[in-house]
Amino acid sequence: MDDTPALLTLGTTLLCGALAVAGVRTYLAGRQQHAALVERLSDAGDPSRATGTSRPFRRFDRVLRGTRPGRRLELRIASTGLSVTPGDFVLWTGAAAVVLWVVAAVVLAPFFGPLAAVVAVWSAFAFLGRQRRKRIEKFINQLPELARILANATQAGLALRTALGMAAEEMDAPAGEELAAVADRLAVGHSMEDALAELSDRLPSRELVVLVTTLVLSHRAGGSVVRSLRNLTETLEERKETRREVRTQLSQVTATAYVVPLMGIGTLFLMDRIAPGSIDRMTGTALGQLAVIGAFALYGVGFFLIRRLSRVDI
Repeated sequence: MDDTPALLTLGTTLLCGALAVAGVRTYLAGRQQHAALVERLSDAGDPSRATGTSRPFRRFDRVLRGTRPGRRLELRIASTGLSVTPGDFVLWTGAAAVVLWVVAAVVLAPFFGPLAAVVAVWSAFAFLGRQRRKRIEKFINQLPELARILANATQAGLALRTALGMAAEEMDAPAGEELAAVADRLAVGHSMEDALAELSDRLPSRELVVLVTTLVLSHRAGGSVVRSLRNLTETLEERKETRREVRTQLSQVTATAYVVPLMGIGTLFLMDRIAPGSIDRMTGTALGQLAVIGAFALYGVGFFLIRRLSRVDI
């Protein structure tokens, strides 16, 4: 009796089993290496590593960064220069919303609890926007000095990449930090156009767009950029003074935009102080709740319109 087919089948089965085991081990090893790489990259981008502090809820932060809203929030926080991770921001915002919900429900009326929570979330994101605008404004004020350093470096015969690295070492934050990020991207193989485009995306402004366009065009053409940077330095200095004058002239209007809503909230506390329980009775009916919501909506529209009318693009 011929046992060759049986032996062939057994050998093929053993070979397939060995290959399957090797494939599973290779797959698991690859997943382990991928997880280790992701953890190293997450720790490298963790602000707490730079400050030497421990960060709780690291797993939640890693999961949040893996989602699209988490990545958008991470980019938004990165543009502010704050040492906060997306997970920390979400958790602290949620905790503040819960606390304000309870405080408003106890001090005023249960109806104001959800409104206070919404205000807490809006205030958190408004704080990020304000910090981002302050960082952009500070960076714009440093642009004349940056253009002057680049002009001196290129006039001395240094390459543009070297000039950017030198400016990153000499300048204070935020310009120094942002230019260091550009230099790091150039060091790992990013093109000059891509690295500067990321910089203009993080800190969008007309002045920076002009500077980036000048640098990119000079890098592509290979010509001298000294004269262009000298002229750009003078222009940036003039725009800096103009922006300062406009901001001073509109400071009163900006203060009014914040005072008017605060007066409305203060009126609620004053009314409840004069007649205890009046706010609870007012929000106990559907008509009173609609009136309160309409009043807050009008305050919000007024705040938006005042801020919009006081915004001057230069």
